[in-house]
Parts: sequence; structure tokens; C-alpha cells
Amino acid sequence: MRAARFHGPGDIRIDEMPDPQVGPGQVEIAVDWCGICGTDLHEYLEGPIFIPPKGEPHPLTGVELPVVLGHEFAGVVAAVGAGVSGVSEGDRVAVEPYWVCGTCVACRSGRYNVCRSLGFVGLAGDQGGFAERCVVDQRWVHPLGDLPTDLGALVEPLAVGYHAVRLSGMRPGGTAVVYGAGPIGLVTTAALKAAGAGRVIVVEPAAARKAKAGPAGADVVIDPVTDDAPAAVLDLTGGGADVAFECAGIDAVLASAIGSVRPGGTVCNVAIWGHVPSVAVNDLVMSEVNLIGSLAYCDDHPSVIELLQSGRVDAAQFISGRIGLDDLVTGGFRELIDNKEENVKILVSPKEVLA
Repeated sequence: MRAARFHGPGDIRIDEMPDPQVGPGQVEIAVDWCGICGTDLHEYLEGPIFIPPKGEPHPLTGVELPVVLGHEFAGVVAAVGAGVSGVSEGDRVAVEPYWVCGTCVACRSGRYNVCRSLGFVGLAGDQGGFAERCVVDQRWVHPLGDLPTDLGALVEPLAVGYHAVRLSGMRPGGTAVVYGAGPIGLVTTAALKAAGAGRVIVVEPAAARKAKAGPAGADVVIDPVTDDAPAAVLDLTGGGADVAFECAGIDAVLASAIGSVRPGGTVCNVAIWGHVPSVAVNDLVMSEVNLIGSLAYCDDHPSVIELLQSGRVDAAQFISGRIGLDDLVTGGFRELIDNKEENVKILVSPKEVLA
């Protein structure tokens, strides 16, 4: 099969690889669509980060660089191994792209998304969504029903936002502010509206991204270049939002998020940071603000699929392009890096001929 593999910074190649073999309890998926994630871009520019470097194989997969990329994917079941039930050949499915140990304190407590040996399919092994076929354990396969697989490829990023909203404790009718209208900020906004948020405020300076915030679910969009964002949020909410989401990974933005919530409010950090941030802890103390982190998803995929099936979230709006595997670097990675404000999700078809 053909698969896109990361060999080093700026070095992604379409390699010929052996077809994966389905084992007991496993499912083989013919991949239809796979989205390009911001994490993929960071690996391309600065990696390996999550990818295990040469000489340091991942503890669960035993694989080191090069690895197959792609973790936001959906497709059709091509084969099932012995003991698999509940899915059959021909079913449309989305994948929760994990490798977890199952024995550490996180796994034992049900928080497998923070497994102490966590690995992501598409970042830590020889399976991934930028390949024609992929084999995963049945545990990670989620039926889509009649939902098309292009929308199925958006289940993973939407689950990131859904998980963050769930962790934040936001109640129906509550107020929320999202800092950053990039892909994760937009899906977090959509998840907030689907969860019943009464008012969602988005803070974003880029014109193209501001234009996308409203359709995603923002009731108000604030430009932090022309307005004092925390002051505006305090005014709009009568003293501060119930929850704020940091989706940018910028020190000043984190400070603004902390300054935007009510006393006793919650700031949920969704961004993956490229540096060690500076936090004014006294700002947390003086207002008893809760600062929490959110990583990926945990038992969230079925709920997100239901939101898509019911139409409560319009995921099609987030698709800004479709390309074939051979165009992955130029039409995908470079397009998102060089024109990031114009794009949300570019979907990639690993099929030899893009339909």
C-alpha cells in the first residue's frame, strides 16, 4: 500500500509499505478521508515532537522514525479479525486513534487519554490515516451509520472540542469565551453551542477567521487588536464568563482568558504549547479561578457522532479543501502553513485516484 511517512523535519515521503494484517480483535479499514491536524504541521516544521525519534522506539508500538502520519480519519471496514462483533465489512467508521497500556494509573481510573505511555495512531507507529489501509483494535472503531466518511474524518477534531467543553463544567445557558478561531477554537465553539451554552464569545484578530466564528456558533466576535478583550467580555457577561478556553498557546492570550472569567470561573487550556508559558498565578488566586488542561478525548466519540447525525453540529462548514495523497505536502501542509487564516480542515484521500 501507499502511505505518507515522516522521515524528519520537512521530509514527508509517499512510501510503498506492506499491506497491514488484521489480527484477532482487530479491524482493517480502507481509509476514505484523513484531515491534516495542527499537530501534523508542528511535526513537519519542528519534529519529531510526539513522533518517537531514531533510537527511541515508542514503548507500546516499538516503532521509531519514520512513522506513518494521519490521525483524523474515517473509512470503510475492509476486514475483521477473529472475535470482532458489532462491525462488519462495508460499515462506515471513524477511528479513535490511540495506543494505550491499559495498566497505568490513568488507564485504571478511566482516563486513558492521559495514559502514561500514550501513543497516537498516525504519530507513533506504522499505522495511520495517510495510508490506503489501517488496522486498529476494535475498541477504537466507532460506527458512523449513514454519516458520510468525509464528515466522519471530522469526528476526531470535534471530539477535542467536545472533551474540553465537558471538562470545563459549562452548564446549559452558561456563558463562554473562546480565545482563538483556528480549527480547534472553531470546533470548541461548535461544541459549546451544541452543549447548550447561552452565549459564546470568540476572540480573534484575523479577519478570515473572524468570519468563520459566527457560522461555527459565536454570538459575539471580539477583535483583540481594536478592543480590550477581557474588559469587553466582562461587560458583555456582567462580570465575567463562566468558562474560557485558551486555544492559541500564547502567554498574553492565557492572561486574557484568566482575566475574562468570573470569580470562581474556569479557564480550560486546549492548546498544545511550543514553549513554557508564563502565568500570573496571583490572578488565579485573587479570583479563585480554576485553570485546567484538556488533552484530546476520552469516551467522547460516540457523543460527537450523535451530534453530527442529529444535525446539531454542522461539520461540513469546516472542510476547506480536498486533495489526494500525492498532493499532501504542497496542497496540504504548505497550504495550511502559508495560508492558515484561510483554511480550517483540508481532507486527504489516500486512494490512488481521488474521486
